[in-house]
Amino acid sequence: MTEPLSVGELDRVDYDIERGKIREFVRATFTTDPAHSDRDAAQAAGFADVPATLTHTVVAGHQRDQRKFVDTLGLALERVVVGSVKWTYLRPLIAGDHVVGTRRIVDDVQREGKRGGSMRIVTLETEYVDTDGDPVVRLEEVLIERGEQR
Repeated sequence: MTEPLSVGELDRVDYDIERGKIREFVRATFTTDPAHSDRDAAQAAGFADVPATLTHTVVAGHQRDQRKFVDTLGLALERVVVGSVKWTYLRPLIAGDHVVGTRRIVDDVQREGKRGGSMRIVTLETEYVDTDGDPVVRLEEVLIERGEQR
Protein backbone atom coordinates (compact mmCIF):
# COMPACT_ATOMS: atom_id res chain seq x y z
CA MET A 1 0.00 0.00 0.00
CA THR A 2 1.29 3.44 -0.94
CA GLU A 3 1.81 5.92 1.89
CA PRO A 4 -0.08 9.24 1.83
CA LEU A 5 1.62 12.17 0.10
CA SER A 6 3.56 14.61 2.26
CA VAL A 7 3.61 18.40 1.94
CA GLY A 8 5.07 19.49 -1.41
CA GLU A 9 4.42 16.17 -3.11
CA LEU A 10 2.19 16.32 -6.18
CA ASP A 11 1.70 12.64 -6.86
CA ARG A 12 3.22 9.22 -6.65
CA VAL A 13 3.31 6.42 -9.19
CA ASP A 14 4.52 2.86 -8.95
CA TYR A 15 5.10 0.44 -11.79
CA ASP A 16 7.08 -2.54 -12.95
CA ILE A 17 9.84 -2.36 -15.52
CA GLU A 18 8.42 -4.92 -17.93
CA ARG A 19 10.40 -6.75 -20.59
CA GLY A 20 7.63 -6.18 -23.18
CA LYS A 21 7.58 -2.43 -22.52
CA ILE A 22 11.39 -2.31 -22.83
CA ARG A 23 11.00 -4.04 -26.21
CA GLU A 24 8.47 -1.37 -27.29
CA PHE A 25 10.89 1.43 -26.36
CA VAL A 26 13.73 -0.33 -28.19
CA ARG A 27 11.64 -0.30 -31.37
CA ALA A 28 10.30 3.23 -30.87
CA THR A 29 13.74 4.72 -30.23
CA PHE A 30 15.57 2.68 -32.88
CA THR A 31 17.92 1.29 -30.22
CA THR A 32 20.39 -1.13 -31.78
CA ASP A 33 22.37 -2.32 -28.74
CA PRO A 34 21.38 -6.00 -28.29
CA ALA A 35 21.75 -5.66 -24.50
CA HIS A 36 18.32 -3.97 -24.51
CA SER A 37 16.58 -6.87 -26.25
CA ASP A 38 18.57 -10.03 -25.53
CA ARG A 39 19.08 -11.33 -21.98
CA ASP A 40 22.33 -13.15 -22.89
CA ALA A 41 23.75 -10.00 -24.49
CA ALA A 42 22.67 -7.98 -21.44
CA GLN A 43 24.38 -10.39 -19.06
CA ALA A 44 27.53 -10.44 -21.22
CA ALA A 45 27.51 -6.64 -20.90
CA GLY A 46 27.36 -6.90 -17.09
CA PHE A 47 23.63 -6.43 -16.47
CA ALA A 48 21.56 -8.84 -14.38
CA ASP A 49 18.80 -8.65 -17.02
CA VAL A 50 17.77 -6.54 -20.00
CA PRO A 51 18.23 -2.82 -19.17
CA ALA A 52 15.53 -0.31 -20.02
CA THR A 53 16.27 2.46 -22.50
CA LEU A 54 17.17 5.81 -20.96
CA THR A 55 13.78 7.47 -21.45
CA HIS A 56 11.83 4.54 -19.99
CA THR A 57 10.43 6.50 -17.03
CA VAL A 58 8.04 8.29 -19.41
CA VAL A 59 5.93 5.14 -18.93
CA ALA A 60 4.95 6.67 -15.59
CA GLY A 61 2.97 9.35 -17.41
CA HIS A 62 0.57 6.67 -18.58
CA GLN A 63 0.08 5.49 -15.00
CA ARG A 64 -0.58 8.90 -13.42
CA ASP A 65 -3.76 10.94 -13.17
CA GLN A 66 -2.48 13.76 -15.37
CA ARG A 67 -5.75 15.74 -15.24
CA LYS A 68 -5.53 15.85 -11.43
CA PHE A 69 -1.89 16.96 -11.65
CA VAL A 70 -2.77 19.82 -14.04
CA ASP A 71 -5.73 20.86 -11.87
CA THR A 72 -3.62 20.73 -8.68
CA LEU A 73 -1.08 23.11 -10.19
CA GLY A 74 -3.83 25.30 -11.67
CA LEU A 75 -2.29 25.15 -15.14
CA ALA A 76 -4.10 26.13 -18.32
CA LEU A 77 -3.03 23.08 -20.33
CA GLU A 78 -3.59 24.76 -23.70
CA ARG A 79 -0.85 27.30 -22.80
CA VAL A 80 1.70 24.82 -21.40
CA VAL A 81 4.86 23.74 -23.21
CA VAL A 82 7.68 21.53 -21.97
CA GLY A 83 10.80 23.62 -21.45
CA SER A 84 13.17 20.76 -20.69
CA VAL A 85 13.45 17.24 -19.33
CA LYS A 86 16.57 15.82 -17.68
CA TRP A 87 17.15 12.27 -16.46
CA THR A 88 19.84 11.40 -13.91
CA TYR A 89 20.44 7.68 -13.50
CA LEU A 90 21.96 6.37 -10.30
CA ARG A 91 21.81 2.85 -11.70
CA PRO A 92 20.24 1.25 -14.79
CA LEU A 93 16.63 0.14 -14.65
CA ILE A 94 16.36 -3.51 -15.63
CA ALA A 95 13.53 -5.90 -16.47
CA GLY A 96 11.89 -7.05 -13.27
CA ASP A 97 12.54 -3.87 -11.28
CA HIS A 98 9.64 -2.26 -9.43
CA VAL A 99 9.93 1.51 -8.90
CA VAL A 100 7.98 4.19 -7.08
CA GLY A 101 8.26 7.76 -8.32
CA THR A 102 7.35 10.72 -6.13
CA ARG A 103 6.90 14.04 -7.97
CA ARG A 104 7.51 17.34 -6.15
CA ILE A 105 7.48 21.02 -7.02
CA VAL A 106 11.03 22.37 -6.91
CA ASP A 107 10.28 25.88 -8.16
CA ASP A 108 7.24 27.85 -9.35
CA VAL A 109 7.93 31.38 -10.56
CA GLN A 110 6.27 34.06 -12.65
CA ARG A 111 8.47 35.96 -15.13
CA GLU A 112 8.02 38.67 -17.70
CA GLY A 113 8.80 37.55 -21.23
CA LYS A 114 11.30 39.35 -23.46
CA ARG A 115 8.52 40.36 -25.87
CA GLY A 116 6.07 41.36 -23.18
CA GLY A 117 3.56 39.24 -21.36
CA SER A 118 4.21 36.94 -18.46
CA MET A 119 4.99 33.29 -18.16
CA ARG A 120 4.88 30.83 -15.32
CA ILE A 121 7.82 28.42 -15.02
CA VAL A 122 7.24 25.31 -12.93
CA THR A 123 10.16 22.99 -12.18
CA LEU A 124 9.26 19.50 -11.04
CA GLU A 125 11.43 16.66 -9.76
CA THR A 126 10.46 13.01 -9.60
CA GLU A 127 12.65 10.66 -7.63
CA TYR A 128 12.24 6.98 -8.45
CA VAL A 129 13.22 4.46 -5.79
CA ASP A 130 13.46 0.68 -5.98
CA THR A 131 11.90 -1.88 -3.62
CA ASP A 132 14.77 -1.31 -1.15
CA GLY A 133 13.96 2.41 -1.10
CA ASP A 134 17.20 3.25 -2.90
CA PRO A 135 17.02 6.09 -5.44
CA VAL A 136 17.56 4.86 -9.01
CA VAL A 137 16.49 7.74 -11.28
CA ARG A 138 15.80 11.45 -10.85
CA LEU A 139 13.74 13.23 -13.46
CA GLU A 140 13.61 17.02 -13.69
CA GLU A 141 10.93 18.64 -15.82
CA VAL A 142 10.46 22.33 -16.56
CA LEU A 143 6.98 23.36 -17.68
CA ILE A 144 6.28 26.80 -19.11
CA GLU A 145 2.78 28.23 -19.04
CA ARG A 146 2.55 31.15 -21.46
CA GLY A 147 0.52 34.13 -20.39
CA GLU A 148 -2.93 34.71 -21.81
CA GLN A 149 -3.09 36.37 -25.24
CA ARG A 150 -3.86 40.06 -25.10
